[in-house]
This record gives sequence, C-alpha cells and structure tokens, in this order.
Amino acid sequence: MKIRILIIAFIIGFFGNVYSQDEVQFEAKASKQKLGVNERLRIEFSMNKDGDNFVPPSFEGFRVEMGPNQSVSHSWVNGKRSFSKSYSYIISPISKGNFTINQAKVEIDGSTYKTFPIKIEVTGAVSDPNAPPSADEIAGENLHLVAEVSDASPYLNEAVSVVYKLYVSPSINVSNFVPKANPTYNNFWSQDIKVKRYNVENGLYNGKQYRFVVLKRVVLYPQKTGSLEIEPLSLDVTVDVPTNRRDVFGGRLFTQTHKTVTAGQRKLNVRPLPTKGKPDGFTGAVGQFDFDVITSKSDLKANESLSAKIKVSGKGNLKLISLPKLTLPSSLEVYEPEHEESVSTNLSGMSGEISDNYTIVPQYKGKYPIPGVAFSYFDPKEEAYKTITSQQSVINVYEGPTSASVANATNDNADSSTLNKQPVSTIGDQFRYIKLDADFVSKKANVFFGSILYYILLLAPLLLIPIAIMIGKKRAAMAGDVVGNRVRKANKLAKKYLSEAKRNLGNKEAFYESLERALHNYLRAKLKLVTSEFSKEKISELLLSKSVDEQVVNEFIALLKSCELARYSPSTIAEMQNDYNKAAEVISLIDKQFRS
Repeated sequence: MKIRILIIAFIIGFFGNVYSQDEVQFEAKASKQKLGVNERLRIEFSMNKDGDNFVPPSFEGFRVEMGPNQSVSHSWVNGKRSFSKSYSYIISPISKGNFTINQAKVEIDGSTYKTFPIKIEVTGAVSDPNAPPSADEIAGENLHLVAEVSDASPYLNEAVSVVYKLYVSPSINVSNFVPKANPTYNNFWSQDIKVKRYNVENGLYNGKQYRFVVLKRVVLYPQKTGSLEIEPLSLDVTVDVPTNRRDVFGGRLFTQTHKTVTAGQRKLNVRPLPTKGKPDGFTGAVGQFDFDVITSKSDLKANESLSAKIKVSGKGNLKLISLPKLTLPSSLEVYEPEHEESVSTNLSGMSGEISDNYTIVPQYKGKYPIPGVAFSYFDPKEEAYKTITSQQSVINVYEGPTSASVANATNDNADSSTLNKQPVSTIGDQFRYIKLDADFVSKKANVFFGSILYYILLLAPLLLIPIAIMIGKKRAAMAGDVVGNRVRKANKLAKKYLSEAKRNLGNKEAFYESLERALHNYLRAKLKLVTSEFSKEKISELLLSKSVDEQVVNEFIALLKSCELARYSPSTIAEMQNDYNKAAEVISLIDKQFRS
C-alpha cells in the first residue's frame, strides 16, 4: 500500500512539474506604482519562452526616455532548463493624474499573449534639497512663451495685434517645438499673418538678455464688448540642457528634455462705441477712411449702359463693412451691384479698398440726378464719428424716346422722388438675345439588329482569340525564364518583409525594430531556424553553406549590427533610407544565390 502511494505521488509530481514548465508566462512589472511628475519609471515585459513580434503599449501619458532594452538568459539547475527574455523601458510622466499602461503583445509558439494593464498614479514634483536642479527645472527657468498684445482696451471692431514670442536663455538650446493647443479666438474676427522664416533676435525679458523667435502673428477684431479672453498657445519644446560632464575635447555635454510652455490667457476690455453723436446711417465702420461715388460717364444715349462705383478706401475693418446703397430714379434700370475687394492685412490691421459696382441702363431721354450718398465711420484715434457725403451728379441721356413723366420732371425744381416707374416698351432689337430658331430632332425608334453596336458585339469574340494566344505565349516565356523569375521572386519577398519598416521611416526606434524583425523573420523562413538560434556566427555559417557569397553574408551581418546600435544613437532620415535600401538589396541577393 505504501509503495502504491509513493508511485502515485511521484507520477503527480512529475506531470505537475512538466505542466509548470510548459505553461507560458508573459507579464509586465513596473518599478513603482506611484511617482512624482519629475521622476522616472522602469517597466519590464518578461516571458519564460522565446517569442517573436513583440508589440509594446502606446505609453499614453508618458514619454519614452530609453528603450527598448532587450535581455535573454538561459540557465540549467539540477538538470532543468529555464529561459527568460525581457524588454525594458525607462519612461517619464507628462503631467499629473492617474494613468494606465495598456497591454503589450507577443507571439509564442504561434499564439498571441498579452500582459495585464498597470495603473500608475502621478503626483506633484518631488523635491530633493540636496540634489542639483534637474533638466526640467533648468529648462523651465530659461524658457518662456509670451503673447504681446498691441492694445488691451480696444473699441468694438478696432484692430488688435497679438504676437507670440518664444524667449530662450543663452544657457540652453531649443532643437524643436510642436504646437499642442492653438487658440480659437472666439468672439473675434481673426486673420493669421504667416511667419515665413523664424529669425532669431536678441532682446530683454524681465531685465535679462534673451534670444527670441516670433512664432505666430494674428490680427483680431473684437465682435463683442466687455471682458473677452484670448485662449493661450501651448508648445511642446525639445530643449538641450548643459550638464556638468565634458567630452574628451573639453566640450560641455548636453542632455535633452521636453518642456511644455504656455503663453497664458490674456484678457481684453473691449469698449463699446459711444452713442453720443452716432449718425443714423452708421453701419459699424471703424478706422480711417475715404469715400466717393464715381460714374463712368455722364452723357449717353438711351439703352446704353454706364457704371456707378461706391468706393471706400483706407485702413480699418474693411471686410466687415456694409456699404451704403445707391438711390436712383425709378426710370433707370439698375442691376444688382458687383462687390470687389482689394484688402491686405498686416500687424496694424486691414488696409486697401472695397467697392460696389452698379450697372445702370436709362430707357428714356432726359436728365437724371444721382443724389449724394453719405458714409459714416468711427475714428478710434480721434474717438469721434465722421461722415463723408459724395457730390450730387446728373446723367444726361441726350438721345432716345421721351417719356411724358420724365419730361415734366426735368425742370430745375423737380424732385427726383416724383418720377414714377413706366412700363417698358419694345424698342428696336430689345429682345435680340432671345433665340427664336430651335434645332429640333425628330424622335424615332432605334433598331438594334444591323446597328454598329450589333456588329461590335458580333466580332468582339473573334478579336479576343489572337489576344489570348499572345498572352499565353508571353506567360509561357515568363515561366521558362528561370533567372528572371528568381529575380522577381526575390524582389517580392524583400518587399513583403520590409513593408512594415518602410511605413516607419522617420521614427527611429520603430523603424530599426521593424527592420531587425524583418531580417529575422526572413531568416526564419529561409533557414528554418527559431529565434533562440540567431547567433551571428551560425547565421554566417548556414548562409555560406547555402552558396551565398561571403561579401553578401558580411553585409547582412553588418545590417544586424547596425540595427542594434542605431536604436541607441542618433540617426537621420537619410541614414534610415540608406539602411532600408541596403536591406532590400541584401535580401534580394541572398534569395538569388541561395541553394536549398
């Protein structure tokens, strides 16, 4: 009985041990669950079996400072083999709050495994009185984004310019900046003035010498009175901060950090336009303007046309102005005016001219007065309303039919408002633009039999026979072209494995991870290896045994080394493109020379 119990216990222990060894473990561990906004966090993704195609989480709310760092270990204890592989990252929080590091994924033995999410709490900055100032603290003291407003108390519809300047201390350098939040300028009519080049200038900020760059310029016209807020502009700035270390030549070494700077909210106290002295015809024009009414001719025949232009020019809210209407005798035929604008915008506001062009056609002989037109505007510099009235003019129609009512109204004391609208009479070729002759086509049924479409459909199968023969011959020739097929197959295989790397061009870490994964997957498919057998010596030995040239093998090994080093050293897009082209060329050469 005791022997049976020992045998059963041995069997249970043996199979339990085998099961525990075969169970796949893939987990994520964080160095701490709570940290300050100025601290860093180490997170590690580990597995007990070799896996491929590792996909890290997005690390939303954090910035990746280092990684991924990969490590692999093998060990034998009491005759038992253990394996461990891990990917580690050093990350730093962007802001305070509660964040979640989402799942990572990996493929092990053909199955996909995921880690559990990790919750991280980020508190305020942790102070250490004995520690030297951090790179973030140095960047915060020497980097300032300022919004300069030309007038904090403008009138309604008066131009206000806002200039955003980034002040940088000479002790640090800025290598890049990305807008995070652009203001929307609610309750303002806004016009951006494009900054074509970022020119570095010297200036004072809080009494200290700084360098500054003008990043954005905008002109605003307030559309409401009272206290209006201008939303802040925010930037994510990449800053190079000097350290206490020096290189072999004695030059100071820099460390790179990211800093978010904000211009801060600005408030404008928009004053309403005064009610005292406001003219009846005032339509909201604010600025300094000239006004005139110009006619193209004063003497003409009946049924001829002339134009009358109402023009406003000067400096102010030109695009927001409603021009006064032209009042004419009812005996004149007047068309809807054509609006024209020639306005430019700079930091001082809009300037140029706007106009309404009226087309006028008199029907009868006589003299028609064009009364003066008044235009009113508010001058913010003099803080007063002004009115400009155009001169009255007369249109003399010296030839054409005479209307009795018009003839009676052309004496010196006649009032233009007494002219009554007359019915339009037919005069000569008044309707010459109406087409009188129509090109009608008789309607008849179309017969399909014997038509052009009938013969095309009848002969089309016969025409397709020689085309099919030519295509068959071409495909047979391509099938017999062994060398050409091998080249095409090699190029297709290279594109297949390198497609992911090509999509990540410009993103250094993602590109070299994708490129290294593509090279490994290619070798797995070609040499039928598993990832744990990927030593460079064995790869070289196997490729040489498959009749691949030694130079091509050396280039492949050099590419693997380049992928390992490039993730920890700066690389340009040109260098990434060069490595991508070299990888495609090497894969193609290996596939052509490979002998299975």
